[in-house]
Amino acid sequence: MKIVIPDDYQDAVRHLDAFERLAGHEVTVFHDSVTDLDALVARFQDAEALVLIRERTPITAALLDRLPDLKAISQTGGGTAHVDLAACREWGIRVMAGTGSPHAAAELTWGLVLAAMRHIPEEVANLRAGRWQRTLGTGLKGRTLGIFGYGGIGRLVARYGQAFEMKVLVWGREGTRDRAAAAGLEVAGSQAELFARSDVLSLHLRLNEATRGIVTAEDLARMKPTALLVNTARAPLVAPGALEAALRAGRPGMAAVDVFEEEPLIAHPILELPNLLATPHLGYVERDCYEHYFGDAFDNLLAFAAGRPVTDLAAAG
Repeated sequence: MKIVIPDDYQDAVRHLDAFERLAGHEVTVFHDSVTDLDALVARFQDAEALVLIRERTPITAALLDRLPDLKAISQTGGGTAHVDLAACREWGIRVMAGTGSPHAAAELTWGLVLAAMRHIPEEVANLRAGRWQRTLGTGLKGRTLGIFGYGGIGRLVARYGQAFEMKVLVWGREGTRDRAAAAGLEVAGSQAELFARSDVLSLHLRLNEATRGIVTAEDLARMKPTALLVNTARAPLVAPGALEAALRAGRPGMAAVDVFEEEPLIAHPILELPNLLATPHLGYVERDCYEHYFGDAFDNLLAFAAGRPVTDLAAAG
């Protein structure tokens, strides 16, 4: 089977233990992203199967219309919002997805919290430049950690906050609030209260039509000038342009983000803000997580190639 794996930025996939499962197949790996339709067709034109790394490349009807040899798409992780499932169904292309793991993203979230609150990247740069102790950090003990979305990642981050003796405050849909209350956590009276009270507020919502833009400019304006907003979930959870404007206005005082409206992001005015700590979508980019994600994706693809039953998300749609 001719398999194409796009968007392997770090040239990591072929060094994974899981990659050995594809022995005997013709595998082509690309280490950059392209968005132009003709360029995508050129890369995928001979592919019988694609293995997609999260949502890095959208699979559109216009693209599928020009890939007559494509038979299967195997997705790392569980999200398929970037794949036109109706077009796949029309063309008879199987779409398979694996399972996710919350741990890598939760760990990065907490790393960003500590790095931002204690100004760690800034002070590392200061020390290398011969400058000694130029900032005054903020501790976490006794402060309020807001969790917007109490799913797998949100639950882990809440536990990390408790380990640091923070007060945890949760908001989200009714099910989220019920689960948080059952775990003995305080539930905010409203979304507005969550934003107003949090010293650190971390977003852990799935992106869908109901949550797109759910964090408004008004929400951000309610935050303390000393507060930190953390987003390791999805950039469009925040209304377009609202975070940059809020940081320039000083409410919240800081933000730490791992996700952007357009990725890869090479240059953007928001990256120049001194009160922003940003990482290049590293939440799931960790060896154990990659082994898990790609192991699932390769197993699903091999099951399809062998004629074994697989869940076809296109057919289910």
